[in-house]
Amino acid sequence: METIVCIVQTEGDGSLAKAALEAVACAKELAAGLTAQFAVGLLGETVQPGADALANCGASAFFAVSGAAFAQARYATDAAAVTALAKAAGATIVLGAATSRLARVMPGAATRLGGVSDASVTAVAAAGGKPVVTRWYYRQRMFAELTRDARPWVVTIAPGCFAAYAGAGGSAAVTGVTPELAAGGARTTVTRIISPSGEQQTIRPDAKLLFVAGAGWTKKQSDGAAHAGEAEKLILNFLNKSKASLGTSKSLIDLSGEGQQVMSFLTHMHQVGQTGATPRHPKGLATCCHGEEPHVVGWRFIGERRAVNLDANCGWAQGKADVLYVADAFKVMAKVIELMG
Repeated sequence: METIVCIVQTEGDGSLAKAALEAVACAKELAAGLTAQFAVGLLGETVQPGADALANCGASAFFAVSGAAFAQARYATDAAAVTALAKAAGATIVLGAATSRLARVMPGAATRLGGVSDASVTAVAAAGGKPVVTRWYYRQRMFAELTRDARPWVVTIAPGCFAAYAGAGGSAAVTGVTPELAAGGARTTVTRIISPSGEQQTIRPDAKLLFVAGAGWTKKQSDGAAHAGEAEKLILNFLNKSKASLGTSKSLIDLSGEGQQVMSFLTHMHQVGQTGATPRHPKGLATCCHGEEPHVVGWRFIGERRAVNLDANCGWAQGKADVLYVADAFKVMAKVIELMG
């Protein structure tokens, strides 16, 4: 019989982020399908609040690696912690969210455990008494369903693929685990954390809306001049009011290499599409984008897609958008901001 452990990282206050709760929901669903037990392994400086939030999730046990040494992401300590948690649970299947912290250490933990690893899977289910995972390939143009006989099997789950666990909290009994660290294994020292303010942070994975700015924002407009400065103000104003997440096409980011103006707040991290990210927001609004396939492939998992473009024959009009507004994005967004007060 399979034994499952779900590894979750706690936040600074000991709580659990949405991605962690999604991983717990995945573990709970898989355990039910396999008629197996699942445990929860917590990692962070403070873990009791997170454990209490999951007290009634159905986990058979709670294990934790905690303390100041595990407050921040660090490969040596995190990989040792995941390894220790998996061993403590006697796990044959190790699940965890594909967050920036866990994604980089789970494959290493699989090697230490003598197991195998699959990263960023989008579905986990039981079929014929075996666990089956789904992974997308070729920039989300095709997917495969995989199963493995080797154990332990370490799997990271792409955020946004499961509904987050939302059960009632309680009081959970947590068993502390002490990982084995090699001599000099924690050489990295975290001196301080520098993070942008809420207004400066424009990539918001949990936002309900993805707003994508295309290259058209920096091109010459109807008066024959470019208005990149005005475009920046409009876009940032809308993002601050709507709390949407910002994306862009590769063409806009690379315009600087062509000697054209580029919006100062856009980076390669904002890319959506074949060479960028594949977000999973409930709604998406593309502005001044032509809806070409390399860009639109990044919208595969967006629930409702709308676009604003002056070209009625652009790619968005060819069945790639649910609604296409043939209009000037400058005027449309100015009016939207006005209506938002």
